[in-house]
Amino acid sequence: MSDETRSSVTFPENSRFRGLQLLKTRDFGLLWSGQLVSQIGDGLNKVALLWFVYELTGSALKMTVIGLLQTLPALILGPLIGVYVDRLPKKWLMVWIDLARTLLVLLIPVLHSLGLLTLNRIYVLVLLTAIASTAFGPALSSSVPLIVPRHQLTAGNALIQSGVNIAVLVGPALSGLGIAFIGERNVLFINAITYFISALCLLPLRIPQISQATDTARSRSVISDMVAGFRFVFCQERTVLCLMITLALFNLAWTGFLFLLPVLAQRVLKVGPMELGWLWSFLGVGMLATSAWLAYMKQGDLGYKLRMISGSLAVGALAVWGLKLFGNAILAVPLVSIIGGCIALVTPVVWSVLQEMTPHHMLSRVFTTFSTGGMSAGMAGMLGFGWSADQLGSGVTLFGIGLLLLGTACIAAHFSRLPQQITVQEIPAVAPTS
Repeated sequence: MSDETRSSVTFPENSRFRGLQLLKTRDFGLLWSGQLVSQIGDGLNKVALLWFVYELTGSALKMTVIGLLQTLPALILGPLIGVYVDRLPKKWLMVWIDLARTLLVLLIPVLHSLGLLTLNRIYVLVLLTAIASTAFGPALSSSVPLIVPRHQLTAGNALIQSGVNIAVLVGPALSGLGIAFIGERNVLFINAITYFISALCLLPLRIPQISQATDTARSRSVISDMVAGFRFVFCQERTVLCLMITLALFNLAWTGFLFLLPVLAQRVLKVGPMELGWLWSFLGVGMLATSAWLAYMKQGDLGYKLRMISGSLAVGALAVWGLKLFGNAILAVPLVSIIGGCIALVTPVVWSVLQEMTPHHMLSRVFTTFSTGGMSAGMAGMLGFGWSADQLGSGVTLFGIGLLLLGTACIAAHFSRLPQQITVQEIPAVAPTS
């Protein structure tokens, strides 16, 4: 399939506005709008659901079970879900996932109004919603290379990430306001509506269906497909393994920093919750700025992309060390913005390389494998750096996070100098779906 058939509107590779004009295309515009509304729904859900359970039970422990149930499906079932996502039409899969999430979230306030809601039923509904959400991510990432020209894949992934960043900034804030003025049950009603709107945005989407991949998948067992995905990531392509290592180390450091930000604000910067809120906001501003820059810039070769990752992580490491070195709340604002910008570069670039290298019929398996590895590393980062902050102090912890980011930058720089190239995967003949 040529690049021109992937999008309803095409632009020259040297277009002045490059990837930003993807938002003007019919199919990518619909995909981006749907995921933006869906992500805002996720933001509403996280705050409102936790608050609802805490108000219902008065137990912090029972509230934290919600977080575990939202995380476990991706860790345990990710690779298995990836196999089935590879076998199904992406558009209709995303539509049905959004409709399922609409019903599942809607059941919580409805059952509560009828006096039929129990804690165990909440846990079941949350688990089912998390399983559905685990399938949505790889379906979305697998759809991008089918509707975005190859030379704009980095831009497309950056725009998808920008939608996530906007939702992270807007969703929790709207949820908090909603809880204060209309109550958590009504916020959950609104959350269900956002998933339904997302499904409506995706309905007119035209994503080519690859019949060859589907026929091949039907003739293979689930286990053999999982093994094929693992073999591709860990054995077949050196570049993919390099990206896996880089992304895992990056998540180890970044997630540790993210979850320790309240501790660092209090112990290192000596500020309160209001200033912490501003730091979160400026972290998001830096991430949005980088996403916009990636959407504008011209996509380079593999070596260039790895050098981008290396340089970004190195600058991020220096900014992390700067937080401890200066220990000043005012100087922390630009430093946190820089950190946000640096970390926002990594995932879109890695995703674009995977989309170019991976045969389309196993894209979802590869993405879920990467996501599972990244989430596992992130949980290790939370636990490891949390222990470090308590036992060794926040200064040592910040130094360790920066050192890990710098080490990851060196690994990416090393691989960028090795003789290697992206093995571009051609997509077989396709028939557009309505």
